[in-house]
This record gives sequence, C-alpha cells and structure tokens, in this order.
Amino acid sequence: MSEINVTPMVDVMLVLLIIFMVAAPLLVTGVAVDLPETTAKALPTDIEPISVTIDGRGQRYVGEEALSAEAFAARLAALKEARGADARVVIRADAAIPYGQVAALLADVTGSGFGRVALVNQPRATEGADD
Repeated sequence: MSEINVTPMVDVMLVLLIIFMVAAPLLVTGVAVDLPETTAKALPTDIEPISVTIDGRGQRYVGEEALSAEAFAARLAALKEARGADARVVIRADAAIPYGQVAALLADVTGSGFGRVALVNQPRATEGADD
C-alpha cells in the first residue's frame, strides 16, 4: 500500500505563504514621505522612471540615496547623460514641505534638461467610502 503524505508539504507551503505576505510590503522602494492626496489619474508606466524625493526635513534623494545640493545636480546631469533628456522623472514631496521648496526642486530637475517630469501624490478616498 503506497500513499503520499501531503501534510508536510502543505505545512511548508503555508509557512512560505506567510513569509511572502509579511515580506512583500517591505519590498516597496523609496524614501518614506507623507504624499498629498489628489484625484488625479495615474500615469501609464512603460519603463522605470527616475525617482526624486524631498522628505519632511528638506533632504533631497535620487532613488534612495540622500544627496547634498552639489551632488544632487551632478547626479541629475549623470542620469541625463545616461538615460537621455526624454527619461521620465517623478518627484515625490512630503505634504508638509512648503510649496517653495517643491517648486525649487522642480526647477532644478527641469533645469537639468529633463522635460518629462511628474509630481507623485496619494489618491484621495472617495466621498462615499466613509459610510
């Protein structure tokens, strides 16, 4: 009499499922900022855009790397050289940052030669969702 005992396999699969469920939210890249909420539609994504972030303290990041003002300008110039002026740049700014700092960041990015720049925001909850 030959039978296959699948109980150990099910136990292993459930443990793996739990591990992936816990680890998946941690795989989101970027610097944690409190994004403003808007009702704008999401942009279609074909290739990975360049992510520029300014956090609540005014620190600038390219990807996850914190940069000084001089290094920030140099990094943008290098990215423009590597990916071209048509590369898409997304700006993530903390909601607590004054508008002037966001405008200065936008001016620095567009001044580096990038023409396709977008501001990232958090989708606003609909009115009927509170009921």
